[in-house]
Amino acid sequence: MARQYDRKLILEDGSEYFGYAFGDRSDRVCEIVFNTSMVGYQEIVSDPSYTDQAVVMTYPLIGNYGVADDDFETKTPTIGALIVGEYNDQPSNFRYTKTLSEIMEENHIAGIEGIDTRKLTRSIRDLGSRRVLMTGISTTREEGMAAIAAAPVPHDAVSRVSCRKRWYSRTPDHKFNVVAVDCGIKLNIIRSLNARACNVTVVPYNTSAEEIMRMKPDGLFLSNGPGNPEDVTPVIELVRELRGRLPIFGICLGHQMIALAYGARTYKLKFGHRGGNHPVKNLLTGKVEITSQNHSYAVDEASLAGTGLTVTHRNLLDNTVEGTMCEKDRVLSVQYHPESAPGPQDSYYLFDRFIAQMTEAKKNAEKN
Repeated sequence: MARQYDRKLILEDGSEYFGYAFGDRSDRVCEIVFNTSMVGYQEIVSDPSYTDQAVVMTYPLIGNYGVADDDFETKTPTIGALIVGEYNDQPSNFRYTKTLSEIMEENHIAGIEGIDTRKLTRSIRDLGSRRVLMTGISTTREEGMAAIAAAPVPHDAVSRVSCRKRWYSRTPDHKFNVVAVDCGIKLNIIRSLNARACNVTVVPYNTSAEEIMRMKPDGLFLSNGPGNPEDVTPVIELVRELRGRLPIFGICLGHQMIALAYGARTYKLKFGHRGGNHPVKNLLTGKVEITSQNHSYAVDEASLAGTGLTVTHRNLLDNTVEGTMCEKDRVLSVQYHPESAPGPQDSYYLFDRFIAQMTEAKKNAEKN
């Protein structure tokens, strides 16, 4: 007997895609985006930057190695939904502890499989990211489009994924104390700092500059996270207050907020950058890195003039700004994720550069 469709996608332009349910079965309105990574679906599902987004995986087979306890990027995944060509619910991996569908059910993440993900990805690439409803097969196109129109566009994503109180990640024989502002931080970023002898204090996104300085940090880290960077005014104001007072390193959303704090502008990309295969040129060394990316917004290069920030990295696919720095203030930022190991070690030096800035700042403080 032929398998019957039981789920479908309705896009705001009225197009429909039919498939089969896995994970949670509830209806969901999300922004639809695509990711070109061949592996790492667990890290994608557990990345807080995907909050409120339905992610189309371009790699056709998802779920085949299950989910391992040590590989989560956050303890409570907040991705909106997952869309795949073929889902495998019988993993072959000695490390796996649960299936992907089980994790999605536990965290109320809707899934659909069996659709033409190539066609859907081309649609996103050509027409841009749009809103989509994942729903049951009985929902009509008209009902779906009405539900999408009625659903408010969220502007509070960072406040929902940020921690509620500070927490610590310590390492033996530490040399530096780093305060990390949690806008949806990935755990592997914290592990990367711990591996470089940093004790990390993770604080909520709306922590004041005075409270952070009372912790006597050697450096400030600004994390990745979901949504429009212009919505995160507490962190933008924090950078304005603390730049020049201690080294600052920002990744992804952190990169965008640094640019806004210096007076530059950001804009939304047509369909964003998501995947582990984006070439980025380091303008300081001339080397090209293969990078992992996940963002909808970019820094407007023209608006950087006169801000004190210089462009250090450039995307070779569309020439967007991928990194900035202010040498005087010891501030650096990158749009991509050096901790995600796409190269796999092409971008690790960025953490080492942050360490060097903190080392220099400590030496200058001791002299004075």
